[in-house]
Amino acid sequence: MNADELRKLQAPLKAQYRDRPETALVTLSAEGCAGENITCKIETGKARVEAGLHPATGGDGQSACSADMLLEALVGCAGVTLRAVATALNIPLRGGTIRAEGDLDFRGTLGVSKDVPVGFKQIRLNFELDTDASEEQVATLLRLTERYCVVYQTLSHPANISVLHRSYRSKFTPYAVIHGHSRGSGRRQRRGCRQSSRSGC
Repeated sequence: MNADELRKLQAPLKAQYRDRPETALVTLSAEGCAGENITCKIETGKARVEAGLHPATGGDGQSACSADMLLEALVGCAGVTLRAVATALNIPLRGGTIRAEGDLDFRGTLGVSKDVPVGFKQIRLNFELDTDASEEQVATLLRLTERYCVVYQTLSHPANISVLHRSYRSKFTPYAVIHGHSRGSGRRQRRGCRQSSRSGC
């Protein structure tokens, strides 16, 4: 995709969002089924991911770590944004590597020490770019990537999170539903996670 194709693709969306700002507000959601052995199977839209305990908290390393997935989301979003900005500004970019590293002190999440916070203490986002662009172009590319990367901005300026609760009894395996909320509201279809060899949930 070149710059003209990208502009043509995004132009009607930008115009729509200017004219009708409310259409730019979208609620994204992630849903997972609480599984066995302290896991949560997450529907990603492409494949099912089973999240579990990190080895540092007692996991066996067979399941994905949610903290790793957070870093993967940052890398993915930054990489896509980087490419989009480079394309839009005609900045030459043959390829590159985006790497996110985060420092976690597991004493916090395990309740070992009340003085240790739960969560990442620091996250580093590193770019290694294969490009002939000038230093000024690269600086612009990175600045705009930071500015327009959704996950980067969310981590840099944390959003308010509302925690909701609903209890129920069912003959099916209980499930966990995690919703990401933004402005606006709407009814969501309730779906349970049934025991099924086909669903694996």
